[in-house]
Amino acid sequence: MSKVIRKFFLLGVLLVLALAGAGCGKQSEDAVVNIGYQVIPNTEAIVKSKGWHEETIQGMEVKWHSFDSGRDVNTALASGSIDIGLLGSTLVANGISEGLDYQVIWIADVIGANEALVVKKDSGINSMEDLKGKKIAVTFGSTTQYTLLSGLKANGIDPGEVNILDMQPPDMLAAWTRGDIDGGYVWHPTLQKMVDDQGQILITSGDLVEKGIVTADVIVVRNEFAKQHPEVVKEYIASQIRAVELYRDNPEEAIAAVSKEFNIGQEEAGTMMKELIWLSAEEQASSQYLGATNQPGKFAAVLEDTAHFLKNQSLIKSVPSPDAFHKAVSGEYIEKVTNE
Repeated sequence: MSKVIRKFFLLGVLLVLALAGAGCGKQSEDAVVNIGYQVIPNTEAIVKSKGWHEETIQGMEVKWHSFDSGRDVNTALASGSIDIGLLGSTLVANGISEGLDYQVIWIADVIGANEALVVKKDSGINSMEDLKGKKIAVTFGSTTQYTLLSGLKANGIDPGEVNILDMQPPDMLAAWTRGDIDGGYVWHPTLQKMVDDQGQILITSGDLVEKGIVTADVIVVRNEFAKQHPEVVKEYIASQIRAVELYRDNPEEAIAAVSKEFNIGQEEAGTMMKELIWLSAEEQASSQYLGATNQPGKFAAVLEDTAHFLKNQSLIKSVPSPDAFHKAVSGEYIEKVTNE
């Protein structure tokens, strides 16, 4: 073999190796599922603490990403930096209205007393009417903002009469401690910390369910990821179902898992978890919630109603057709797991 031929042969081998290395690198990058979560004591918290996703999702590395609010989860989903995310139903209604290409695949919890309006005991606030002129913090775009505004409306109070401030939970707690605000609508663990620091609950999200104001923490998946990795999504849902069953059958073990995950006492974890409504796979796949394949349940209408409320409050620019919400709600993966 001449020196020239040998030279080109070696260059060709190096090129093939380089391309193979690049391909391996891409495969490694693709073999990752990025999950966005929040500090909420629901099914995802149990799954994360138990390491079930790492056990059951084969051939892919599981990476967890913590967020302070669903607003940041939506941003991460929109950029593609996470594939699956936990966020409030209000933010999902917002995301669908903004054209984010994802679908609801699981209801991690229906929000009850775990989100509430807490006020200072010495603030003189003893009713919703007393909120007029007071400084009340809430995370804009979250389920708490939707519930607060809905609660004010239900009590005939113009939100413009209340000084509503946009704060993430950590900032809200700091403002509360400084005495800069009179109250805040927030979730645990910030809620409990505010209650412990001279706070009292004025109203909870559970109180407003009776008025038809329903909110939930839900899990969504980017449609592109679901199309490429349907088995991963199915295994993901299987672990969520397992978490509900554990809480219902062995609440002590489930509480211990959340206690460990959030580094809080078991009594505190148990109290927080009891304030949530935990839905079984059968309940979620019913017409009352996510529905069946190609037959979206009533939760699609809940999201659409939420979007119209957000539009009326000038929080979003427009509301898409009902079909957009129907396409974004699916019990398909729950069915795949339960029908096996």
